[in-house]
Amino acid sequence: MKRILSQCYKELSQFKRDRLTVALAFILPFITLIIFGYAIRLEAKNIPLYVQDFDNTPLSRAYIERLFATNQFIPIAEGSQLSSNDPEEVVDRGLAKVAVVIPPDFSRKIKSEIPVEVQAIVDGSDVNNARVIQNSIRATTLYFLRSSKLQPNTNKVIPRIRLWFNPGRKESLYIVPGLLGIILWIYPSLLAALAMVSEKVQGTIIQVYASNLSATELLLGKGLAYLIIGILEMIFIVGSGMLLWRIGFAGDPILLLISTLIYLTDSVMFGLLIGSRAADRTSAIQAVALIGFLTAFLLSGFIYPLSNIPFPLSLISNIVPARYYLEISRDTFVRGTGWAGVWLFFIILIILGLFIFNAARRTLRRMQLPD
Repeated sequence: MKRILSQCYKELSQFKRDRLTVALAFILPFITLIIFGYAIRLEAKNIPLYVQDFDNTPLSRAYIERLFATNQFIPIAEGSQLSSNDPEEVVDRGLAKVAVVIPPDFSRKIKSEIPVEVQAIVDGSDVNNARVIQNSIRATTLYFLRSSKLQPNTNKVIPRIRLWFNPGRKESLYIVPGLLGIILWIYPSLLAALAMVSEKVQGTIIQVYASNLSATELLLGKGLAYLIIGILEMIFIVGSGMLLWRIGFAGDPILLLISTLIYLTDSVMFGLLIGSRAADRTSAIQAVALIGFLTAFLLSGFIYPLSNIPFPLSLISNIVPARYYLEISRDTFVRGTGWAGVWLFFIILIILGLFIFNAARRTLRRMQLPD
């Protein structure tokens, strides 16, 4: 135990002396939090809409006002209007994502209870955005007819929908807790990988191999040091996220604290595993970025639902620790179900951590000099 603590103290002393590494350990995660937290938006807004009204009656203008009242569409700038006023050309030139054409007999047909067709040309280059636009126009049109008493409300079934957990539809409640899992996986593992590979570059790893320090003690000593650094990063990032986006705990914070300690241990051990296999700092950084960041970002459910991940990539997502930590983090900040809802994810994080630690230990044991 004494040798583990000595190794931990040595790592912390080296980390503290390197001011650039100390700054990057906290500045880069904060910059990532700011950029991702404010830049990622899952709900499409401010969609450019071009309207060509051939009817120009109070009813058609009321329909146009209803489209813009959704706060989802914005009119295209006046200076971008084409001389031909061709809606297809407006969409082709990328000036608008959707063009709505109201026919000249719009008002007359509606008052005569005759079906009227309103043309909507949607830019389908972005499939998800096109689907949002399509559904929004349909829902807005139906609401316009009912609110104007132009269509009798004779539905047999009327759904009463209530948004649970997040009634205000704050995207930050979904993005920021998930972002904690991405940041706390990347940066502690990166620091640990660079610390391990630096031993090789500087040649000090030979002294470690020649000493009576075992691979387990080396990993535990280095891991403990960067676990402490990771805890400081966690406090800084969680505090910043709660302050900037005004989010709070919906569940037991003790659950998040214990899970974060396990998750940070997984992250640090993953970094030590990468560092023990990498030949230099560049390859260590590339490995953490490729294996760590891409899998955590794309295969954890951070943005895309896990059900959308195709086979066989869906199998890889089962061994991504960020996937399980995201569930715990979002439960703590959004749902608040507690241990009963996430206990299985907690156990999986422990199992994955033991597997990563054993892989790193075996790698170091093979590299050590024979007695």
